[in-house]
Amino acid sequence: MKSLVTGATGFLGSAVMRCLLSAGHNVRVLARPNSNRSNLKDLPIEVVEGDLLDHESLKHAVKGCDNLFHVAADYRLWVPNPKRMYDINVNGTRALILAAADAGLKRIVYTSSVATLGIHQDGTSATEETPSSIDTMTGVYKRTKFLAEQVVKQLTDEHQLPVTIVNPSTPIGPCDIRPTPTGRIVVDTLQDRMPAYVDTGLNVAHVDDIARGHLLASEHGKPGERYILGGENMTLLQILQTIDHINGKQKKRISLPVNLMLPIAWTMEKIATLTEKEPRATLDSVRMAKKIMYFSSEKAKRELGYQYRPATEALNDAVTWFRENNYCN
Repeated sequence: MKSLVTGATGFLGSAVMRCLLSAGHNVRVLARPNSNRSNLKDLPIEVVEGDLLDHESLKHAVKGCDNLFHVAADYRLWVPNPKRMYDINVNGTRALILAAADAGLKRIVYTSSVATLGIHQDGTSATEETPSSIDTMTGVYKRTKFLAEQVVKQLTDEHQLPVTIVNPSTPIGPCDIRPTPTGRIVVDTLQDRMPAYVDTGLNVAHVDDIARGHLLASEHGKPGERYILGGENMTLLQILQTIDHINGKQKKRISLPVNLMLPIAWTMEKIATLTEKEPRATLDSVRMAKKIMYFSSEKAKRELGYQYRPATEALNDAVTWFRENNYCN
């Protein structure tokens, strides 16, 4: 069985790739010509060069495959060119799904995000059925992922495609080479760069458990359905304190009102427009911090057999990996 994985050079995609290899799949990965391929090193995979912006390369990538795991996305909370993120996350997804349909692939798993789902303002866990709309999406990333999911649903219905959607929460763990915005929280905490926090919450899951959820979705997921792949709900303070405990350094932190962060984020974004380097805080990230983003994975547990380990293990594995790979110097 040959499976194509997009995004395998990145964090979650590389975990999906490793999971498929362990399950006995022949794995082909789509990689941009100049991408960092350290997550692919020494693995028995086939690499084809291409890009979600190059739609012809996608037709070549899917040829001869049985399954597609479309994990790739432009995941940043600030971008100098929003149109490029739209072209990658929305138009690139459309082109890839259509290419896979034309090639007659047997199963397609599309990696969406809990960012596309609604949330409950009282802090209780949202589900796949919690209402959401484009108007509730904060920032370019969330809007593009919401629109991409709508495209996938439309194509699935119109062409009767074997597509299952998964909605990962907040992955944590090894091989976060960039790192992602969440991984940066871990690194900044280890470097004593998190003296304050805001009153928000996230759903934290080990990246390898989410990857396993992708495999389960391909085996047991119903076409047209979506499944939250998450873990434990934790406040940001609990996350920081857990990292402190793993690091053996208990820190005192101050609680900052979210609105106090807005002018700081505004200033960082203005500097970023000059340097073209992603700011550590953005207006969108601060606005998102006003929401408690808690989710339930009960549907995936019930229908897919999905399981997740304690969030402490995910954070411990992330800390170990970042230390071993010299991110904390």
